[in-house]
Amino acid sequence: MTFQDIDLSNPLRNAIDDLGFENPTPIQEQAFPIVRSGKDVVGIAQTGTGKTFAYMLPILRDLKFSKQLTPRVLILVPTRELVVQVVEEIEKLAKYITLRVLGVYGGVNLNRHKQAVAEGCDILVATPGRLYDLGVSRVLKLKSIQKLVIDEVDVMLDLGFRFQILNIFDLLPERRQNVMFSATMTEDVAALIDDFFVAPKKIAIAVSGTPLDNIQQTAYNVPNFYTKINLLNELLFDKNDFSKVLVFAENKRTADKIFELTQEEYPGQVCVLHSNKTQNYRLHAIEEFNTGTKRILVATDVIARGLDLVEITHVVNFNTPYFPENYMHRIGRTGRAEHEGKSILFSTEKEQEAKGRIEELMDYEIPLLEIPEHVQISNQLTEDERPREDKDQSKNRTSQEYVPGPAFHEKKEKNKKVNLGGAYRREIAKKYKKPKTRGDKNYNKRNKKKR
Repeated sequence: MTFQDIDLSNPLRNAIDDLGFENPTPIQEQAFPIVRSGKDVVGIAQTGTGKTFAYMLPILRDLKFSKQLTPRVLILVPTRELVVQVVEEIEKLAKYITLRVLGVYGGVNLNRHKQAVAEGCDILVATPGRLYDLGVSRVLKLKSIQKLVIDEVDVMLDLGFRFQILNIFDLLPERRQNVMFSATMTEDVAALIDDFFVAPKKIAIAVSGTPLDNIQQTAYNVPNFYTKINLLNELLFDKNDFSKVLVFAENKRTADKIFELTQEEYPGQVCVLHSNKTQNYRLHAIEEFNTGTKRILVATDVIARGLDLVEITHVVNFNTPYFPENYMHRIGRTGRAEHEGKSILFSTEKEQEAKGRIEELMDYEIPLLEIPEHVQISNQLTEDERPREDKDQSKNRTSQEYVPGPAFHEKKEKNKKVNLGGAYRREIAKKYKKPKTRGDKNYNKRNKKKR
């Protein structure tokens, strides 16, 4: 099937022609008639399969021109970068359509977004946190929403956005179309569907453990962190083959350390991206990597999903992900749009169990390569890799393992007495007693005369 076979409007068809697309992906082909029907839709497809166009093409096909200020389509995505990307994709498709698109996300002054919302829009793309802030402030009216799209919903729930999502549902009209796309079906996602979707139509293109055919996977068993650095620097030396490399790190601290050590070897060729970086820095890093100004991007899983990073030749998993689905999302950054890609997995002895889970999910054994002879095997260990020596626990600490012994001496008799409030207070209470009623000033005087 080609895009010519799909019932697109002329403005959409012209925009698709300008983008040079001829054939829809399976998710785009199957989602188009179901989303247009107005029924609730749940789509399960791997990252990199064109999910943004899958829901935007049918929505734009039937979205009529309107001058109303309140949005009619709401799209929720998990990260700021994904908001920017989805807005750009919509603008490409709506090139020949009169349409107002607005993206809102955290990290930007709330008053700026309030002003932008007040000016009006047709499609609003937002992160849950910022959307909830705007909804609570009453600047944003959501009662005119006709279609709700939740993209990468499993990531949102992993990031702790469940509270905001549930509260956003309360602000929306009951009669609306719900469209949800996810790469994995978890228990939390299923519960969300059961609570808020009405007889949804499900589209499943590929299970989360299906390796993409155009990605060549290899693995190395590496003893420690600094040997991984030596191996990575050796691989990156071939600039022709490793022309655009995405290196995934397990956390922000590790990402900064990898960036520092690879920058020494390849100055001016490396950038780093994680959630501690400012919004402008993150967008600038993505732009430099996409344009080829920098050929190596070190990042955490903050960009493992959704973002369209073009023509990546290699994905290097510097650590082996604990959850096998994360491995699938990471390697899905390469081998996109019919391009061939390569993924490389580094695993220490402690990470072999996680590697086994990945291979079990894929039902595929990743080919193992030997470390090149001239790569130095480092004896230097990080703090996490150093063996912990068994030492006597300090008696100044308290824990379940440390049970203190008896005291050195028994308490003296005077220290065993119970504090009754002091002799002075007891004598005063006997002498004057407590008034029976509050404010009875003459009570004590009457009793004094009787005595």
